[in-house]
Formats: sequence, structure tokens, C-alpha cells
Amino acid sequence: MKKQLASLLTTLLLVGAAHAFEKKAIGYDTTPQLPSGWRVHDGTRPQPEAVAPGAQIGEAPADAIVLFDGTDLSNWHGVKQDNPKKKRLNPEGKALWKVENGYMQCTPTGNLVTKVSFGDCQLHIEWQSENPPKGTAQGRGNSGVFLMGLYEIQILDCYNNSTYADGSAGCVYGQTPPLVNACKKPGEWQVYDIVFQAPRFENETLVSPAYATVFLNGILVQNHTKIIGPTTHKKLPVVKPHAARLPITLQDHNNPMRFRNIWIRELDLLENTDKPD
Repeated sequence: MKKQLASLLTTLLLVGAAHAFEKKAIGYDTTPQLPSGWRVHDGTRPQPEAVAPGAQIGEAPADAIVLFDGTDLSNWHGVKQDNPKKKRLNPEGKALWKVENGYMQCTPTGNLVTKVSFGDCQLHIEWQSENPPKGTAQGRGNSGVFLMGLYEIQILDCYNNSTYADGSAGCVYGQTPPLVNACKKPGEWQVYDIVFQAPRFENETLVSPAYATVFLNGILVQNHTKIIGPTTHKKLPVVKPHAARLPITLQDHNNPMRFRNIWIRELDLLENTDKPD
């Protein structure tokens, strides 16, 4: 009995010593200082916040805001439209796109706009063009994601469909072509993952431009690309100061595009709070 008790005490002491060693050995306090002010392997540096990922790739993580879950358009409103010539009729500005089978489908009633405004963000959105395809070039499977309602990442069916390079899927429209054409066949679900850094203004002066990193179907198509200004057609953009947070817009381009699984994470990509006190 005495031997068993002694063995148990020895085990407890060893475990306690191991835990104490682990706690002590989490980092160092004599290493060189980094530009951030922390030391290399600094044991007192705050641990990253834990965020539970979705159960499957593409599912919203725990800290995301779900903008569309396949059931309704409660997080969106429309834009007032009263133009019979363009077949866009929505005099009250309601969200009139069709919702069925877990997706929303664009109807010729104008753009959809989020009710909430955003700045820096990580945006996930899945889209699908009609099959069989109709039209060519810019007339085939056309829509767009307008970050802050101003900066467009183009949506277009570019599978065996040529158009001008800075108007193809994954481009910053009218500015920067995608690195590659990563489109799947018409009728297949395509996936955008976008990291957007909003521009910063001080009074009337632009002090930091917008940037976008974009993955299309898991393939990098924009790598921290500078956005020179709001999206325009056949013109150069004109930069004007605007609010730090603005809504996201999905474009009605007269094509029956479908969207599902839209979520967003709010970020602050320029604020460095990771500094010693």
C-alpha cells in the first residue's frame, strides 16, 4: 500500500512539473524585438481568438453574418425602378428576386442591396449561370458583386465564352483582368471568396486605396489588387470620398443568375491592435 501511495505521489509530482514546464516554456522574454514591439516567440503575446469553422467547406464560420441562407430576402432590399423600356419595374424598391430550392434568382426588377453596410470584409458567395447558356460575351451569364456598392468583382459565364479581359469573371471590372479563367461549365455552382480592404479617406484626400483578393472556385484570380476607383463602363473611374461603410450590391444585368450561401465576416485590415501595452 505504501509503495502504491508513493508511486501515485511521484506520478502527480511529475505531471505537475510537466505542466509547470509547459506553462513556462510557452515563449521567451529574452529574444530580439520585432517591429510590432513584441519579442520573437513572445510568451505574453495574446493568443488568436478561436473561431469555429463551418462543418463543411463553404459553410459560414461562427463569426459570420449570413446574408442569404436560401429561405428569404429579409437582409436585402431592391432599388426603385420604373423603366418599362428596360423591363425593370420596381417602383417601391422591394427585394423582388425569386427565392426557391435554396437559391435566389435575379429577376428584371433591379439590383439587390444589403440592408447592412460594410467596410473591410471577407465575403463568400456562390453563383450559377443558366444552362444551356444564352448569349455571348457580356450578354451571357452576367452579373456582379459590388463591394460598398461601388467596386465590382465581375460575374460572367466565361466557360468557352470570350470577352474583353477586364470584363471577364474574377476581374475588377474595367480595371484588372483575373490571373486565370477559373470558370466551371454553365449550370454548375461557382464560388467566390473575396477579401476586400475598403479605401480610407481623410477629409477629401484618399490616403489608402481599396484592395481585393479574390478566389474563384478555390483558384486565386486577384492577389491584393489595387482598385483605382469606383466601377465605370468605358471610362476611367473618378475617386470621391465616401462613407467608411456602405452596402453590398448584387447586379441585375437582365440574366437569370442564381445565388446561394452568401455570408460575410467583418474585418479591420488596417487597425493593428496587436501591440504591447
